[in-house]
Amino acid sequence: MRSIVVAGMALALAACSLFPAYKRPEINTPAAFRGQAEPPGGKSLADLDWWELYRDPVLEKLLATALKQNYDIRVAMARIDEFRALAGVAGLGSIPQVAAGGGATRNAYSTVGSTPFPSTFPTVNQSYNPSIYASYEIDLWGRIANLTAAARANLLATEFARETTRITVIADVATAYFALRALDWQLAVTRRTVTARTRFLELTRAQFKRGVVSGLDVDRAEASLAGARAAIPDLTSQIAQTENQLQVLLGENPAPIVRAASAETEFFPLPPEVPTGLPSALLDRRPDLRQAESLLISANAQLKSVKASLFPTISLTGSLGSSSATLSNLFTSPAKVWTFGLDFLQPIIDPSRNVYQVDAYSAREKQAILLYQQSVAQAFREVSDALAARQGYAEALRAQEEQVTALREANQRVIKRYAIGYSSYFEVIDADSSLFAAELLRVQAYRNLLNALVQLYKALGGGWQVVANEPPKTDAGPPQPPR
Repeated sequence: MRSIVVAGMALALAACSLFPAYKRPEINTPAAFRGQAEPPGGKSLADLDWWELYRDPVLEKLLATALKQNYDIRVAMARIDEFRALAGVAGLGSIPQVAAGGGATRNAYSTVGSTPFPSTFPTVNQSYNPSIYASYEIDLWGRIANLTAAARANLLATEFARETTRITVIADVATAYFALRALDWQLAVTRRTVTARTRFLELTRAQFKRGVVSGLDVDRAEASLAGARAAIPDLTSQIAQTENQLQVLLGENPAPIVRAASAETEFFPLPPEVPTGLPSALLDRRPDLRQAESLLISANAQLKSVKASLFPTISLTGSLGSSSATLSNLFTSPAKVWTFGLDFLQPIIDPSRNVYQVDAYSAREKQAILLYQQSVAQAFREVSDALAARQGYAEALRAQEEQVTALREANQRVIKRYAIGYSSYFEVIDADSSLFAAELLRVQAYRNLLNALVQLYKALGGGWQVVANEPPKTDAGPPQPPR
């Protein structure tokens, strides 16, 4: 017996050498992200909680609701339950399999057949046979253990998939909210422009009555006012559609989003400059990369299990029961029956089948490695793209604000000059149209900058590590409906 144990241990060690432990693939990690202004360090924007980054009470409430009710997140959570059950099924292979059974039979025999029984033999008899069966596969080569490891890795992958979904939902809600606030701001600018053009139309009509300007100037002023008014229904429609989009992200039916009235100032406070962090930390910070690696670990474990199938399967089997013609003797010592055996199975007829299985699962592992490496490269690109966008949109916003300031001053001056007859109507129209377009572009530039911040936070893997925490209670007062 001792020699058998020693031989088994030797074979197990040999199997370990055949199936080396998983090792993360080599990744060409850059020293810094492209476009990273500050020196790489340990701190990162992704370390902030989402309520610290998006410092808006309405947005905080929307995000908290979405993380609880969003359908994509709830589907991802249900998928975790599915794979948790599958992992539980896989884990049962490492424990003995026990089954209970039994039966009762009653037989009648012919006394006039071709082989008649003696008259003294009972023509009717019965028997009772309860038993317990047990079997256990000795996992000498790690086939069952690797199947269990693969199932657990798949479960972990679904958990990381849920966190990836959380990040996506946070980004989608923030992007939709910023789009909604930008539309609010554009609507406020348009209504202010309508008010200004209405006053200018009144001034032009007064100038026409005094004979200072022609009727053509009045017509042009009316057309300019109508053009600004025509933009309001389109913006209102876009606002309703964006509200509907937000409500669906929240897991609700389409409805208005209650929020504060839009002001002609920054509608969202930009966060302070926060370092981007180390590129190498991205491998553990982003859940989609950890999901890809979990799938790679699963593929590696499945390959080991298939390789183990090339070796013999050794199982212990046994049964314990009793057999008796009467119930009174069923559980007595003479009725006891038992068996014990050692099964040894080695494929002989079709050994090539398992060899092809090894080739197939080796190819799957190669695919998983390449997909993981591709995901990492894509993650580095997303961070670099977001950094470039943030820098570009920040510069564009500064230039746009300078343009708006200059055009606003020019517009005020030309209206004053027009009122006293020093400027032509065409100068007024040109200044007004340029200011209106520049103000709308400034809103768009500000929205683009906020979206770049959202994408950078998402690309760095921010938001999911602290998702279990609750945002602090804020007392922002009752929000007002938008103007």
